[in-house]
Amino acid sequence: MARTLPEMTADPARDHKRAVLDAGAVRDAYRRWAGVYDAVFGGVSSFGRKRAVAAVNRLPGNRVLEVGVGTGLALPRYRRDKRVVGIDLSREMLEKANERVAAENLSHVEGLIEMDAERMAFADDSFDIAVAMFTASVVPDARRLFAEMSRVVRPGGRLLFVNHFAAQDGPRWWVERTMAPLSRVLGWHPDFALSDLLDGDAEVEALESCPPGGLFTLVQVRNAQAAQALAA
Repeated sequence: MARTLPEMTADPARDHKRAVLDAGAVRDAYRRWAGVYDAVFGGVSSFGRKRAVAAVNRLPGNRVLEVGVGTGLALPRYRRDKRVVGIDLSREMLEKANERVAAENLSHVEGLIEMDAERMAFADDSFDIAVAMFTASVVPDARRLFAEMSRVVRPGGRLLFVNHFAAQDGPRWWVERTMAPLSRVLGWHPDFALSDLLDGDAEVEALESCPPGGLFTLVQVRNAQAAQALAA
């Protein structure tokens, strides 16, 4: 059964920190990470990635957009009848993804494109499914990311997100808040909350905790009319 998120309130202090992470900072961060990304993050993120792609593979529709495709770690896991396009802001990460596609003969991958996820060049309703794995906390404006994904996915299609979302309290909350000023260096927001991505009108179909230790969450949203998402 679809669920509507409760009303969410903004945190002005956190919003202020958000402003310091721009597209240039993201490019710089992932230029540094590109060569070691798979070794450093591939293992800890593998469980969430596997669950997200498995969910995509179960869904109807073959036109798939992977937002923030990175080095292409997820690309071999898609069913071969899915037609996958990946975008990323980092040219260096895309070079690694292209090498993977060539080495593993991933013929179902139709394109890997350098593109800003907040300003996509695709026409409305171009895809059946859009999935963003570990990307929402990287972009400068996650609400704009959500709106753009909603625009390029047909009404009734699905938007999927795998991400670490900030704790509400406790020691982890303190650590995440303490690390927040380092967003520009890290290339992501340690204190990123689900409310930074979705508003109260989002039609959430599933929330699934992912290993290790529930560090990541898989969120599946049924796409409303694109005009409604952009207005939000």
